[in-house]
Amino acid sequence: MIENENKADLDEIKRLIPHRYPFLLIDKVEDIISGKSATGVKNVTINEPHFEGHFPSKPIMPGVLIIESMAQTAAILVSKTLKIVDHGFLVYFMSIENAKFRKLVQPGDVLHLEVLVRRNRRNTWKFSGNAFVEKKLVAEANFTAMMVDK
Repeated sequence: MIENENKADLDEIKRLIPHRYPFLLIDKVEDIISGKSATGVKNVTINEPHFEGHFPSKPIMPGVLIIESMAQTAAILVSKTLKIVDHGFLVYFMSIENAKFRKLVQPGDVLHLEVLVRRNRRNTWKFSGNAFVEKKLVAEANFTAMMVDK
């Protein structure tokens, strides 16, 4: 059973997508509009394992992980839209297009990941995503993903 149609906390996220630490990259999802949009929230903290090597003297969140955070937000949106909980579907990237990284994301930042459904056909979904820190655009991308029953 889905607890609240308009949001998902960490416990519910774990029931909706298979990702786990250290690759669970969203802390909550808010403002879910079924079949249309959602906003994920990622609290960026220094204890995340990628910061040990990217880069030790100036830790920066890798751009690919920002896009992955967008994709996990999109996966929550799809799961809530289809009312799929405790099922174990996997979602695979099919394409990432027009990715742009505009500002650095560092420990202490709070990422707001806005995703919009552009199109869906059966198990394939196309999204646009924007990532913001303090209402400033830090990254954007269009991506397509496919849901697969494991």
